[in-house]
Amino acid sequence: MTKASRLLVVCLLLLGMMVLSSTFWAQTSPSISEQIAKTYGLDSFSQIEAIRYTFNAEGPLKVSRTWVWEPKADRVSYEGPDKAGKPAKLTYVRSQLSAEAKEIDPGFINDQYWLLFPFHLVWDKSAKVEDTGTHKLPMGKGSAKRIVVTYPSDGGYTPGDTWELFVGADHRIQEWSYHHGGSVKPSGTWTWVEYKKAGPLLVSENHLGTIFALPGAPKPLPAGKPLRIFFSDVSVKLTGSDAWVKAQ
Repeated sequence: MTKASRLLVVCLLLLGMMVLSSTFWAQTSPSISEQIAKTYGLDSFSQIEAIRYTFNAEGPLKVSRTWVWEPKADRVSYEGPDKAGKPAKLTYVRSQLSAEAKEIDPGFINDQYWLLFPFHLVWDKSAKVEDTGTHKLPMGKGSAKRIVVTYPSDGGYTPGDTWELFVGADHRIQEWSYHHGGSVKPSGTWTWVEYKKAGPLLVSENHLGTIFALPGAPKPLPAGKPLRIFFSDVSVKLTGSDAWVKAQ
Protein backbone atom coordinates (compact mmCIF):
# COMPACT_ATOMS: atom_id res chain seq x y z
CA MET A 1 0.00 0.00 0.00
CA THR A 2 1.41 3.38 -0.98
CA LYS A 3 1.85 6.26 1.47
CA ALA A 4 -0.93 8.15 -0.30
CA SER A 5 -3.39 5.27 -0.03
CA ARG A 6 -2.48 4.70 3.64
CA LEU A 7 -3.08 8.38 4.30
CA LEU A 8 -6.48 8.16 2.60
CA VAL A 9 -7.46 5.16 4.77
CA VAL A 10 -6.40 6.96 7.95
CA CYS A 11 -8.37 10.06 6.97
CA LEU A 12 -11.47 8.00 6.23
CA LEU A 13 -11.15 6.21 9.58
CA LEU A 14 -10.83 9.51 11.42
CA LEU A 15 -13.82 10.93 9.54
CA GLY A 16 -15.86 7.86 10.42
CA MET A 17 -14.93 8.20 14.10
CA MET A 18 -15.96 11.87 14.02
CA VAL A 19 -19.33 11.02 12.45
CA LEU A 20 -19.97 8.24 14.98
CA SER A 21 -18.94 10.50 17.84
CA SER A 22 -21.24 13.33 16.74
CA THR A 23 -24.12 10.89 16.19
CA PHE A 24 -23.60 9.38 19.65
CA TRP A 25 -23.55 12.86 21.21
CA ALA A 26 -26.73 13.86 19.41
CA GLN A 27 -28.44 10.72 20.68
CA THR A 28 -27.27 11.01 24.30
CA SER A 29 -27.11 14.76 24.90
CA PRO A 30 -30.20 15.77 26.96
CA SER A 31 -32.69 18.11 25.34
CA ILE A 32 -33.16 21.62 26.71
CA SER A 33 -36.43 20.41 28.28
CA GLU A 34 -34.59 17.68 30.17
CA GLN A 35 -31.75 20.00 31.20
CA ILE A 36 -34.19 22.46 32.75
CA ALA A 37 -36.38 19.78 34.38
CA LYS A 38 -33.35 17.99 35.82
CA THR A 39 -32.12 21.27 37.33
CA TYR A 40 -35.39 21.44 39.29
CA GLY A 41 -35.11 17.83 40.52
CA LEU A 42 -36.74 15.66 37.87
CA ASP A 43 -34.46 12.69 38.58
CA SER A 44 -35.62 12.66 42.22
CA PHE A 45 -39.32 13.28 41.64
CA SER A 46 -40.12 9.59 42.15
CA GLN A 47 -39.18 10.10 45.83
CA ILE A 48 -42.06 12.54 46.29
CA GLU A 49 -45.11 11.11 48.04
CA ALA A 50 -46.87 14.45 48.53
CA ILE A 51 -46.37 18.17 47.95
CA ARG A 52 -48.07 20.81 50.10
CA TYR A 53 -48.20 24.50 49.19
CA THR A 54 -50.32 27.63 49.32
CA PHE A 55 -50.73 29.67 46.14
CA ASN A 56 -51.20 33.39 46.75
CA ALA A 57 -51.95 36.34 44.46
CA GLU A 58 -51.66 40.00 45.45
CA GLY A 59 -52.74 42.94 43.31
CA PRO A 60 -55.84 43.27 41.14
CA LEU A 61 -56.42 39.56 41.78
CA LYS A 62 -56.40 38.46 45.44
CA VAL A 63 -56.59 34.79 46.28
CA SER A 64 -55.09 32.20 48.64
CA ARG A 65 -55.49 28.46 47.94
CA THR A 66 -53.86 25.57 49.81
CA TRP A 67 -53.16 22.26 48.09
CA VAL A 68 -51.77 18.84 48.90
CA TRP A 69 -50.95 16.80 45.80
CA GLU A 70 -50.04 13.11 45.96
CA PRO A 71 -48.50 12.54 42.51
CA LYS A 72 -48.49 8.72 42.51
CA ALA A 73 -52.23 8.52 43.25
CA ASP A 74 -52.90 11.88 41.53
CA ARG A 75 -55.00 12.74 44.59
CA VAL A 76 -55.63 16.38 45.48
CA SER A 77 -56.71 17.94 48.76
CA TYR A 78 -57.91 21.54 48.60
CA GLU A 79 -58.68 24.26 51.11
CA GLY A 80 -59.75 27.72 49.99
CA PRO A 81 -62.66 29.60 48.44
CA ASP A 82 -65.20 27.85 46.27
CA LYS A 83 -66.65 29.33 43.07
CA ALA A 84 -68.92 31.58 45.14
CA GLY A 85 -66.06 32.72 47.38
CA LYS A 86 -67.15 30.69 50.39
CA PRO A 87 -64.64 28.55 52.37
CA ALA A 88 -64.38 25.02 50.99
CA LYS A 89 -62.47 21.79 51.62
CA LEU A 90 -62.32 18.90 49.18
CA THR A 91 -60.24 15.79 48.46
CA TYR A 92 -60.53 14.10 45.08
CA VAL A 93 -58.73 11.86 42.58
CA ARG A 94 -58.22 13.65 39.28
CA SER A 95 -59.34 10.67 37.20
CA GLN A 96 -62.72 10.71 38.98
CA LEU A 97 -63.93 14.31 39.05
CA SER A 98 -67.23 15.02 40.77
CA ALA A 99 -69.24 18.12 39.86
CA GLU A 100 -67.67 19.94 42.82
CA ALA A 101 -64.16 18.78 41.88
CA LYS A 102 -64.65 20.00 38.30
CA GLU A 103 -65.10 23.52 39.68
CA ILE A 104 -61.94 23.24 41.82
CA ASP A 105 -59.59 21.39 39.46
CA PRO A 106 -58.82 24.30 37.05
CA GLY A 107 -57.41 26.17 40.06
CA PHE A 108 -55.25 23.17 40.92
CA ILE A 109 -53.85 22.99 37.40
CA ASN A 110 -53.11 26.72 37.34
CA ASP A 111 -51.40 26.78 40.74
CA GLN A 112 -49.47 23.56 40.21
CA TYR A 113 -48.12 24.80 36.86
CA TRP A 114 -46.85 27.97 38.53
CA LEU A 115 -44.96 25.86 41.09
CA LEU A 116 -43.83 22.90 38.97
CA PHE A 117 -43.78 24.15 35.37
CA PRO A 118 -40.19 22.99 34.67
CA PHE A 119 -41.31 19.37 35.05
CA HIS A 120 -44.12 19.87 32.55
CA LEU A 121 -41.49 20.51 29.88
CA VAL A 122 -40.92 16.74 30.05
CA TRP A 123 -44.29 15.52 31.32
CA ASP A 124 -46.47 17.27 28.72
CA LYS A 125 -45.70 15.31 25.57
CA SER A 126 -48.20 17.31 23.49
CA ALA A 127 -46.45 20.61 24.14
CA LYS A 128 -44.01 21.96 21.56
CA VAL A 129 -40.74 23.21 23.08
CA GLU A 130 -38.47 25.45 20.99
CA ASP A 131 -35.07 26.92 21.84
CA THR A 132 -35.05 30.29 20.03
CA GLY A 133 -31.57 31.39 21.14
CA THR A 134 -30.52 34.32 23.28
CA HIS A 135 -32.93 37.23 23.74
CA LYS A 136 -33.17 40.33 25.91
CA LEU A 137 -35.02 39.81 29.18
CA PRO A 138 -38.54 41.31 28.99
CA MET A 139 -38.28 42.89 32.45
CA GLY A 140 -34.77 42.87 33.85
CA LYS A 141 -31.41 43.84 32.41
CA GLY A 142 -29.36 41.41 30.39
CA SER A 143 -30.32 38.47 28.23
CA ALA A 144 -31.07 34.77 28.52
CA LYS A 145 -31.97 31.76 26.44
CA ARG A 146 -35.59 32.06 25.28
CA ILE A 147 -37.57 28.81 25.34
CA VAL A 148 -41.06 28.91 23.80
CA VAL A 149 -43.57 26.31 25.03
CA THR A 150 -46.74 26.01 22.95
CA TYR A 151 -49.74 23.86 23.87
CA PRO A 152 -52.19 22.36 21.34
CA SER A 153 -55.21 24.40 20.28
CA ASP A 154 -57.56 21.71 21.62
CA GLY A 155 -57.76 20.01 25.00
CA GLY A 156 -56.95 21.28 28.49
CA TYR A 157 -58.59 24.11 30.40
CA THR A 158 -57.01 26.87 28.28
CA PRO A 159 -56.13 25.46 24.83
CA GLY A 160 -53.35 27.05 22.82
CA ASP A 161 -51.55 28.67 25.75
CA THR A 162 -47.96 29.72 25.07
CA TRP A 163 -45.19 30.41 27.57
CA GLU A 164 -41.90 32.17 26.93
CA LEU A 165 -39.25 31.04 29.41
CA PHE A 166 -36.07 33.09 29.80
CA VAL A 167 -33.49 30.65 31.12
CA GLY A 168 -30.02 31.39 32.50
CA ALA A 169 -26.81 29.44 31.94
CA ASP A 170 -27.61 27.50 35.13
CA HIS A 171 -30.86 26.28 33.49
CA ARG A 172 -32.97 28.18 36.01
CA ILE A 173 -35.92 30.23 34.79
CA GLN A 174 -35.28 33.92 35.40
CA GLU A 175 -38.48 35.37 33.90
CA TRP A 176 -41.45 34.20 31.90
CA SER A 177 -44.25 35.63 29.78
CA TYR A 178 -47.68 34.06 29.42
CA HIS A 179 -49.74 34.26 26.23
CA HIS A 180 -53.34 33.24 26.95
CA GLY A 181 -54.62 31.07 24.10
CA GLY A 182 -51.50 31.83 22.09
CA SER A 183 -52.16 35.60 21.90
CA VAL A 184 -49.49 37.60 20.06
CA LYS A 185 -49.00 40.03 22.93
CA PRO A 186 -48.22 38.59 26.37
CA SER A 187 -51.03 38.42 28.91
CA GLY A 188 -48.49 38.97 31.67
CA THR A 189 -44.79 38.78 32.51
CA TRP A 190 -43.20 37.76 35.82
CA THR A 191 -39.86 37.04 37.47
CA TRP A 192 -38.79 33.73 39.01
CA VAL A 193 -36.96 34.62 42.23
CA GLU A 194 -36.44 33.45 45.83
CA TYR A 195 -35.37 29.95 44.96
CA LYS A 196 -35.48 27.32 47.71
CA LYS A 197 -35.04 23.55 48.02
CA ALA A 198 -37.99 21.45 49.19
CA GLY A 199 -36.34 18.10 49.74
CA PRO A 200 -34.80 17.28 46.33
CA LEU A 201 -36.96 19.78 44.46
CA LEU A 202 -35.94 23.31 43.50
CA VAL A 203 -38.80 25.82 43.58
CA SER A 204 -39.23 29.56 43.02
CA GLU A 205 -41.49 30.99 45.70
CA ASN A 206 -41.90 34.52 44.37
CA HIS A 207 -43.03 35.91 41.00
CA LEU A 208 -43.15 39.67 40.59
CA GLY A 209 -44.70 41.05 37.46
CA THR A 210 -47.43 42.80 35.56
CA ILE A 211 -50.68 41.56 34.11
CA PHE A 212 -51.68 43.04 30.75
CA ALA A 213 -54.83 41.08 29.92
CA LEU A 214 -56.32 37.82 31.13
CA PRO A 215 -59.49 36.65 29.37
CA GLY A 216 -61.53 34.22 31.42
CA ALA A 217 -60.53 35.65 34.81
CA PRO A 218 -63.28 35.60 37.49
CA LYS A 219 -63.63 39.36 37.03
CA PRO A 220 -62.12 41.91 34.62
CA LEU A 221 -58.58 42.78 35.65
CA PRO A 222 -57.09 46.23 35.01
CA ALA A 223 -54.31 46.04 32.43
CA GLY A 224 -50.80 47.13 33.30
CA LYS A 225 -51.18 46.58 37.05
CA PRO A 226 -48.57 44.81 39.19
CA LEU A 227 -49.62 41.27 40.11
CA ARG A 228 -47.51 39.27 42.52
CA ILE A 229 -47.79 35.49 42.57
CA PHE A 230 -46.09 33.78 45.50
CA PHE A 231 -46.05 30.51 47.41
CA SER A 232 -46.02 29.91 51.14
CA ASP A 233 -45.73 26.76 53.28
CA VAL A 234 -44.10 24.73 50.50
CA SER A 235 -43.24 21.27 51.84
CA VAL A 236 -42.73 17.74 50.53
CA LYS A 237 -43.21 14.32 52.04
CA LEU A 238 -40.69 11.73 50.85
CA THR A 239 -41.14 8.00 50.33
CA GLY A 240 -40.82 6.08 53.60
CA SER A 241 -41.39 9.10 55.85
CA ASP A 242 -44.43 10.77 57.39
CA ALA A 243 -42.55 14.01 58.07
CA TRP A 244 -43.02 17.13 55.97
CA VAL A 245 -39.77 18.69 54.71
CA LYS A 246 -40.20 22.47 54.47
CA ALA A 247 -38.64 24.45 51.63
CA GLN A 248 -35.59 26.42 52.78
